[in-house]
Amino acid sequence: MGKNTTFPVIDLSKLNGEERDQTMALINDACQNWGFFELVNHGVPYDLMDNIERMTKEHYKKFMEKKFKEMLRSKGLAALETEVDDVDWESTFFIRHLPKSNLKDIPDMSNEYRTAMKDFGKRLENLAEELLDLLCENLGLEKGYLKKVFHGTKGPTFGTKVSNYPPCPEPEMIKGLRAHTDAGGLILLFQDDKVSGLQLLKDGDWVDVPPLKHSIVINLGDQLEVITNGEYKSVMHRVETQKEGNRMSIASFYNPGSDAEISPAPYLVDEESEYPSFVFDDYMQLYAGLKFQPKEPRFELMKNAAAIADLNPVATMETS
Repeated sequence: MGKNTTFPVIDLSKLNGEERDQTMALINDACQNWGFFELVNHGVPYDLMDNIERMTKEHYKKFMEKKFKEMLRSKGLAALETEVDDVDWESTFFIRHLPKSNLKDIPDMSNEYRTAMKDFGKRLENLAEELLDLLCENLGLEKGYLKKVFHGTKGPTFGTKVSNYPPCPEPEMIKGLRAHTDAGGLILLFQDDKVSGLQLLKDGDWVDVPPLKHSIVINLGDQLEVITNGEYKSVMHRVETQKEGNRMSIASFYNPGSDAEISPAPYLVDEESEYPSFVFDDYMQLYAGLKFQPKEPRFELMKNAAAIADLNPVATMETS
């Protein structure tokens, strides 16, 4: 597993006391040097988190486990004999919260599970917006700047990926989730506190993100790197498979709206930025095919696309 390094754990309740400045400095350092940090005392009720964990694991056993095993057989992964680098060892489903919820359309969810997920999603949405304003404060941006950029004309997009990483007989042969940076904005992760597996790449070493009960792991996506002009950076991370234990992962993504215009904040640019400007949906279309590759070529492609568009504006023609 990863190198032993002190991972940043931040007590959010200290923002309300004498240690506010120190806590803000810890958040800033984590964003600059890690791209990840772990929140405790974040305000999301622990009993809600416990219920979500229980129901997520029950849902997997009852409705997802058989499908996962069928997937393994269909892809020839039931018996791993050689290393696999184009498939992830995970069972997932997706919930959309914003701009319009699809919770009622998710199959096999109990009413109790749906209600809890709706409550959980709203609380994480509020926490994400609180964190964005804290980042603004640290960066010297006006309060609400990041939320305004993310809003576009239709509001932000917000959704949750519910994942289970079942035991793998040959963990050295396949990743639970291959290394990547996240495309979007701010990611809030409720992960299993008993089964580890999440790692990030720091200074050339893979470092474990420690399982910590009732914590929420925060990581920064590509959009925040662009908007902050590289002051904060998205970081490569992956999930290692384990021989024992089924790891639960509930990752919620607070992203810009599809038509949000993303560019480096002028306040953070001295002369000319190395980062591109683009519409978020255009970036997502590019990311879909390049997720498991380094982010820098994606940024360069978006920059080149903008330059080409400037040189060759699309001709318009009136039609009757």
